[in-house]
Amino acid sequence: MNNFEPKTFALPHDMLPEDAEGYFKQLEVFREMMMRYQCAILEVQTKLQVLNNDMSVRHSRNPIEFVKTRIKSPKSIAEKLKRNGLEISVGNMVRHLNDVAGVRVVCSFIDDIYEVAHMLARQNDVKVLKVKDYIKEPKENGYRSYHMIIEIPVFFSDKTMNMRVEIQIRTIAMDFWASLEHELRYKKELDWSKEIGEELRECAATINKTDEKMLAIRQHIDEQKNKSE
Repeated sequence: MNNFEPKTFALPHDMLPEDAEGYFKQLEVFREMMMRYQCAILEVQTKLQVLNNDMSVRHSRNPIEFVKTRIKSPKSIAEKLKRNGLEISVGNMVRHLNDVAGVRVVCSFIDDIYEVAHMLARQNDVKVLKVKDYIKEPKENGYRSYHMIIEIPVFFSDKTMNMRVEIQIRTIAMDFWASLEHELRYKKELDWSKEIGEELRECAATINKTDEKMLAIRQHIDEQKNKSE
């Protein structure tokens, strides 16, 4: 991944992020890197599927409800590079952006989040670069999720490359809140008042209490089941 010079394939200095999409699409090296990021996502998806299948057999339940993936758009890539004061180039994208490839893992219960994260982190070919636990320390707006930046080797026909992937792990309730909050925040006609922000924080707190209560119920059922065996 370090074969790219920061100024290689740079966009014109005065080009706006919204004009970057067409320019990026003309670059063969950009298309190649997007393919490589997509392959990195496939590697992570396979790991998650294996873990989920293993847990299903050994513990008779699936901790992962579903997995969503996304590749950052050329416009978003350009905007983030420019926001960080970096020249808009493929080299800078590869070197400085950790979230070009993204995987969202939605779990049933809060403890599943930490178990999935632990199972991923202890794999020999997974290198954890950064962790942000927004469950224990929620964002000011109420957002909760567990974020990991990992690096994994991906084997291509001509080389092996270490690719970075951002993984977000959350419960169904957390995902529900985050999706609706995102939809509301980006409605152009919405007057985003402090009152709305406070109501969303209250909803996030209520959802978190529900998550905790559902986990307590499941743990109680597990205890009763273990006693009867």
